[in-house]
Amino acid sequence: MTQATAAVAAADVAAAPAIERPEDENLGFGPHLAYGMQHVLTMYGGIVAVPLIVAEAAGMSAADTSLLITACLFMGGIATLLQTLGIPFFGSKLPLVQGVSFAGVATMVSILQTGGGIQGVLGAVAAASVLGLIVAPVFSKVTKFFPPLVNGCVITVIGLSLMPVCANWAMGGRPSLPDYGSMSNVVLAGITLLTVLLLSKLGNAAISRLSILLAIVIGTVIAVFMGKSDFSNVGQGAWFAVPQPLYFGMPTFSMASTLSMFIVILVILVETSADVLAVGDIVGTPVNSRRLGDGLRADMLSSIVAPFFGAFTQSAFAQNVGLVAVTGVKSRYVVAFSGLILIALGVLPIMGRIVACVPPSVLGGAGLVLFGTVAASGIRTLSKVDYHNNMNMIIVATAIGAGLLPVVAPKFYAQFPEWFATIFHSGISGAAVVAISLNLLFNHFKQGNSDQQSVFVAASERRLTQHVLDSLSDGDQVIDGKLYDKNGNLVPVLGGGGH
Repeated sequence: MTQATAAVAAADVAAAPAIERPEDENLGFGPHLAYGMQHVLTMYGGIVAVPLIVAEAAGMSAADTSLLITACLFMGGIATLLQTLGIPFFGSKLPLVQGVSFAGVATMVSILQTGGGIQGVLGAVAAASVLGLIVAPVFSKVTKFFPPLVNGCVITVIGLSLMPVCANWAMGGRPSLPDYGSMSNVVLAGITLLTVLLLSKLGNAAISRLSILLAIVIGTVIAVFMGKSDFSNVGQGAWFAVPQPLYFGMPTFSMASTLSMFIVILVILVETSADVLAVGDIVGTPVNSRRLGDGLRADMLSSIVAPFFGAFTQSAFAQNVGLVAVTGVKSRYVVAFSGLILIALGVLPIMGRIVACVPPSVLGGAGLVLFGTVAASGIRTLSKVDYHNNMNMIIVATAIGAGLLPVVAPKFYAQFPEWFATIFHSGISGAAVVAISLNLLFNHFKQGNSDQQSVFVAASERRLTQHVLDSLSDGDQVIDGKLYDKNGNLVPVLGGGGH
């Protein structure tokens, strides 16, 4: 090749457009808005549940409760934009919706009950998040400890652990309601589920991708006729209200509350690590330690700022990981639009009142597909694991079992120390801790491993000696368990009764 030809080739390579990552796809304003709203509807119930629980525990008035909810929506939108669009050192730039984490509910209620007040809760969240930001780089190095064996266990447990949320929604949302668990609620959830399936099967590509959103809209319309959704009060109340910084007062700090909340922060870091790696696997994009660290730092920065607006810890929502899987829409700009919608809901209470008219039963029907898809993605990841001549089977069994214990028995760890219960009460973090520990024990620190493996080891691989291979000729084939040469003649088997 001449120098001129080489120069032209080099110029062509330099001019060639870089291959875009799947998450960088730009679908246009319309699809971004529609798919973004689908994400918001999926996680709306979860993001408002935490402030509702905390407000009730704090004895807040209806007006203050409304402001607490809008603050959480507003900060969820800010955190989502930071996570999806990113700035230097902050944001994984993956399609992850951020919102108030459920992991801290028990600890926040405990702080309220011990006299810390809402200011004590906000101070503990801010201080513990600063500590979380400091330790985030350590967590960003754990990607090598999340092979498909560990990642698959965690993703599977994420999906399965969300099923009680789905069931609660399908039954009506709140046990205090008179029709909670009624047949009409469950039927409405079933109609929504059936609508999702029909739209996925009969619709074109666009309708199929929007099947969750369309099913929620159709389910809500049906709920209006069933008397389970009422839009008559949507116009009442303020239409516009910007969250006021320090509305609930200056956060107060105590060592005990901060340490207690720091355990929650560690749980959130583990869960977010699992969510980032899970969505990276679903999208089909590499997630290295730097990218994971950027995602964790975005979580912590958002959680530091949130208390000053009256909100709590921010983390990725696992149910929206399922939505990415079930719709196949991988664009992070779609989720960025979700962030803009959340901000709009945070400053436009009327929009929040409209979304609040979606009955929990409708969300339950859609959630069955969403959460089940997360579990199915984990099972698919586990199918990539090698189970031959190792202890991977028992690692999977133990990790998933440990992750499901608090799901099937919520009071399982009630008598344990608070720090231990905080970590393992989350099935996601429990499964992650067990899977990582057992993977290290059996697959990294192999000293002491028995050469008499247990019954949990998959059957040994078949092996042939070199002598047997040397005796085979081109054209030999096995038919019904007998060996024939290329001419179709039966090859005798010594000691096997051949003739």
